[in-house]
Amino acid sequence: MIDVKMKVNGRDLAAQVDDRLSLADFLRDRNDLTGTHLGCEHGVCGACTLLLDGEPVRGCITLAAAADGCEVTSIEGFEHDPMMAVIRQAFRDGHGLQCGFCTPGMLIMVRDMIQRGVCSGEAAIRLELSGNICRCTGYQGIVDSVLLARDRWAEQQKAAE
Repeated sequence: MIDVKMKVNGRDLAAQVDDRLSLADFLRDRNDLTGTHLGCEHGVCGACTLLLDGEPVRGCITLAAAADGCEVTSIEGFEHDPMMAVIRQAFRDGHGLQCGFCTPGMLIMVRDMIQRGVCSGEAAIRLELSGNICRCTGYQGIVDSVLLARDRWAEQQKAAE
């Protein structure tokens, strides 16, 4: 067992974890943060995407012990985030939602993409989202939703200036 301390969604946590416990399992099973979904458990599908010190990581292949001293943000941590509110609404309006299994990881990745300014067009979005698999769509609704979110966020930022 390893002692870990981390900030999860703004809350300080301290726990003892098995050295092989994944961060996703730690969040889901030990902290009831079930918005982080487990799909492939090999880091390929992106359903478990969360932020570790502000960078997207795959929670299923990141060990909880590796998050010691870090800040972790799961989908639940974006409840009051203004950019995520725009993204969620754009996914509703742009028909980017299907069953919802991939959605938490997809939304976190889209937020990161908008922040980095890499949503220049459809090809760039498809490339950036290539690590997030949706088994329900042909991705066009997702791409349209990302473009909508990008444009709406830019409009909000311009209006705030």
